[in-house]
Amino acid sequence: MEVTDAPRRFHGTYSAEPAQVGCARRALTRALAGHPSAADAALIASELATNAVLHSASGRGGKFTLRAEIHVSYVRVEVEDAGGPWHQPRHGDNRPHGFDVIEAFAGRDNWGINDGVAGRVVWARIITGEAPAGSN
Repeated sequence: MEVTDAPRRFHGTYSAEPAQVGCARRALTRALAGHPSAADAALIASELATNAVLHSASGRGGKFTLRAEIHVSYVRVEVEDAGGPWHQPRHGDNRPHGFDVIEAFAGRDNWGINDGVAGRVVWARIITGEAPAGSN
């Protein structure tokens, strides 16, 4: 029997309010139950959703959408928001924030930002490091 990495999908749209970040994270955690990258993907989703609430036009009464494509070998998480300019303050506490955290968990080449006319999508791919059984 051939093993395939057919993805499962998760999709949820939330009001861009701080309390909804936790709701989105918990819903994704349920969708990722048993996946080796569940904790990392949930943390990244939380960072992306928080950025949408705090640093995008969504945070002014809008919404954000969390999507995930769940494969055996990786999870791709993305948050779509209403875009707009980001006003990110510099932190003087020398600890990682936002995109630093995402890069630490996903890696330098496994995340990005796609700006569009209708908004912005920030995505990250978390590789499990485990090849599916029976794969080459």
